[in-house]
Formats: sequence, structure tokens, C-alpha cells
Amino acid sequence: MKNMELIETVIESERLIQRPISEDDAAAVFKFLNDDVTQYMYPKKAEKIDETLSFIRSSIASMKKNTNLQLVVLKKENLEFIGCSGLHNIGKKDPELGIWIKKEAHGNKYGLEAVSAIVNWAQKNVDFEYMKYPVDKRNLASRNVAEKNGGIIKKEYKEMNLNNFELDEVEYWIFKICP
Repeated sequence: MKNMELIETVIESERLIQRPISEDDAAAVFKFLNDDVTQYMYPKKAEKIDETLSFIRSSIASMKKNTNLQLVVLKKENLEFIGCSGLHNIGKKDPELGIWIKKEAHGNKYGLEAVSAIVNWAQKNVDFEYMKYPVDKRNLASRNVAEKNGGIIKKEYKEMNLNNFELDEVEYWIFKICP
């Protein structure tokens, strides 16, 4: 990675600002990371806000070690909370992209805009061979995000998520573009 502190990273795009998560975001993350949003994701919703705070504190610690970029996605015009995004396992050959958008904001292509902005940022700032982007086959919107960013399916597997729901995953790889 280039000389950069992840804890200070802000990524802007046309309609969105993505900034590092903080404890101030706990209420919004707790409220909007619900069963509808986590259906096709590995994690499950937090039962208590303390679980959300623990996740945020862990994320901040890993950002300070420059191994994890955990962001909140906000609308630029009014700083409305839209969801969370991230790039995990930075420093490895295959960091993993992740995103979730609150149900109320689905259908506006915020996920595509946010992931595209992270991919563009990573291409300039992170050393990697490829970024992984695992998606459940049934999650067509997320599959579109991967494909629009040049993702190629390299693996397929099934796994149980923390809600005891079987995910039928395809793992897209988005390769580093050499200058």
C-alpha cells in the first residue's frame, strides 16, 4: 500500500461520500443492518447495539493497522446514512470487497457507485493481484456490481451464513490493472 493511513481515507463519487466508520455510526448500522439486508450476506444482524459497537471498535483497530478499510456510505447532498462498504485483508494478494445498502435506498445504484469508487481508489492505492467479491447467485443487483467493475467468476461454493441460511456463492475476481 502506498503511504496512506486507512483511518483517514475518504472516497468521494458523484452522489456519495464514503468515510471511515466511527462509534457515532453505531445507531444507524444497528438500525439498518437488518434481516432483509443480511439475507444474502454471511453476517447476521446484531441482537444488541453492543455487538455493533464491538464490530466498529474492531474495524477501527484494523484500520489503524492498515489492514482493513471499513467505511460508511453517505449521500453527499445531506449526509444521509446509506450503508457500509469496505475492503478487507489489505496487504494480501486478494483483499475482499464488501458492501451493504439499507433497504430503503435499494434500487438507486448506490451499491454500484460505492463499489466502483472503492475499486478505482484501490487500483491507485493498494497493491494486490485481484480483489475478491463473493456474491450469492440470487443477489442479481450485487452480481451486476461485480460485473460492471470487470469481475470474473473464479469460484463457486455453498456456505451457511450466520442466520443458518445456505448461500449459493459465486466469487468474482477484479484484477489489478497495471499502469
